[in-house]
Amino acid sequence: QVQLVESGGGSVQTGGSLRLSCLVSGMDYYSRNCMGWFRQAPGKEREGVAYIDAFSTTKYADSAKGRFTISKDNAKNTLYLQMNSLKPEDTAMYYCAARTTGALVCRNPRPSPDDYAYWGQGTQVTVSS
Repeated sequence: QVQLVESGGGSVQTGGSLRLSCLVSGMDYYSRNCMGWFRQAPGKEREGVAYIDAFSTTKYADSAKGRFTISKDNAKNTLYLQMNSLKPEDTAMYYCAARTTGALVCRNPRPSPDDYAYWGQGTQVTVSS
């Protein structure tokens, strides 16, 4: 059974930093999969933040460019999101997601949430002004 568990959220002031982690278990060929971070603020639709493929090629939403960095550690089955220069508009529940293609290698980061089969429970990020 595939499980994704996020951690690292919290409350920070504007300009602060946080590092989110997503530990993945029960997934075969973790290193071959595409992963992503998404977020959802109260009253708003879920939106993509950052995405990474099997080759560690990355892609970012415009809101995250220059401030956030997605990375992964295949040996630890863990996905990360380093968030710097945080703004109040970054306040949201952050979710990691996994796209599984079995033994096939996932090429090209996937920004659409429809491309992901597994989701974590989320970790809350709150940025105060």
